[in-house]
Amino acid sequence: MVKLCGRAIKKGRVEGTALVSKSPLSFFGCIDPDTGIVKEKGHELEGKSIKDKILVFPHGKGSTVGSYTLYRMKKTGVAPKGIINQECEPIVAVGAIISEIPCVDKIDISKIRTGDKVIIDNEKVIIKG
Repeated sequence: MVKLCGRAIKKGRVEGTALVSKSPLSFFGCIDPDTGIVKEKGHELEGKSIKDKILVFPHGKGSTVGSYTLYRMKKTGVAPKGIINQECEPIVAVGAIISEIPCVDKIDISKIRTGDKVIIDNEKVIIKG
């Protein structure tokens, strides 16, 4: 078990399976808001679903509409359970806050692998492996 401490963007406690990207993500344009499946051509997560995952990625990118797209995904049941970033920029932060999705940043995401069982507990991230 590995314990990491970062900065809570949206406090909360959630447990789930990690889905990790080494590349930035945009909730607007990169992910289908109706299915939660990554649709960006050539992205390492292309074809994978973010639904009910602990989504781990370095930072967001793209349009400010991404915040509201994440909110839409939450309302339709295809959003991630939690978000872990190296650096959470305003688009992801606002999206997580308005969607009430626990989010933490200042985390060394290289320690997390897709498939790991992960707990977000406010500013703490516990990796069960």
